[in-house]
Amino acid sequence: MKNINENEWKKRLTKEEYKILREKETEGAFTGKYLHNKEIGMYACVACGNKLFSSDTKFDSGTGWPSFDDVSSNKAVELKRDNSYEMHRIEVICKKCKSHLGHLFYDGFTKTRKRYCINSVCLDFKKK
Repeated sequence: MKNINENEWKKRLTKEEYKILREKETEGAFTGKYLHNKEIGMYACVACGNKLFSSDTKFDSGTGWPSFDDVSSNKAVELKRDNSYEMHRIEVICKKCKSHLGHLFYDGFTKTRKRYCINSVCLDFKKK
């Protein structure tokens, strides 16, 4: 996945997926297709299929984006400091294809206190 150039990503992804996954944009709050999904299954990276989050870690944070309190494994994501837009955040990146997924905040109201705030566009859901 590391050898894919940006022209190839443009061919593989929709325009919206490309803007968010590769250019680090954000989908509008409360617009994502998985925001209210309650089905049991696994959320994977839409770009490469890497398993990211289990449905049993998903919770309603009220923020407008799907939120998870933990990753599926240590092979799921990378974390990177993000100081863009004069904010101090932690970017969540797919470990396999290096695509932007969203951000991690330590304000979740679950036992982990983590809130992986992820764009629905970045996710593919596989029902169990």
